[in-house]
Amino acid sequence: MISKFIFNKILGWKIVGNFPKDVKKYVIIGVPHTSWKDFPLALFVRSILKTEINFVAKKSLFKPPFGFIFKWLGGMPVDRSKSTNLVSAIVDMFKEKEVFHLAISPEGTRKSVEKWKTGFYYIAKGANVPIVVFGYDYSKKQIILSKPFYTTDDIKSDFTKLLDFCKNFKGEKPGLFNNKSNF
Repeated sequence: MISKFIFNKILGWKIVGNFPKDVKKYVIIGVPHTSWKDFPLALFVRSILKTEINFVAKKSLFKPPFGFIFKWLGGMPVDRSKSTNLVSAIVDMFKEKEVFHLAISPEGTRKSVEKWKTGFYYIAKGANVPIVVFGYDYSKKQIILSKPFYTTDDIKSDFTKLLDFCKNFKGEKPGLFNNKSNF
């Protein structure tokens, strides 16, 4: 498989863990999201592990001339300038589909943020699906995949556990990742 050869041999990356095979629906959080390089790396992992993954991205990426590529790759445009009930709309998508894996950056951007956005959490909770962490560790050239994490009724404790799992990940631009408890 050419994608595995490029990812492992040419780029020197490896995958630690796997997507759950016995869970048909889950939210994937890509952490830390500090570089444009995160997206192509995720596409390699998706190809290597033969897992269909959809993602949300800012609406401007879906404009011509290249917008069709993002849609073809499984993207769904999000207008971040408007206050819409995106969480409910995505929860409904989960309910309508038999198999659905949605990738989201909890930071919501590649820039430094003080705290994660909570949308991914409420999507997982509302759809009654687990969260799988897709960790980027550029220092070790590893993509780390967590086991499914099921939300509880204690959001603060859940965020602490998720952040704790991610605390040692080093994004391509490590200074942009706030890995402290921030909820």
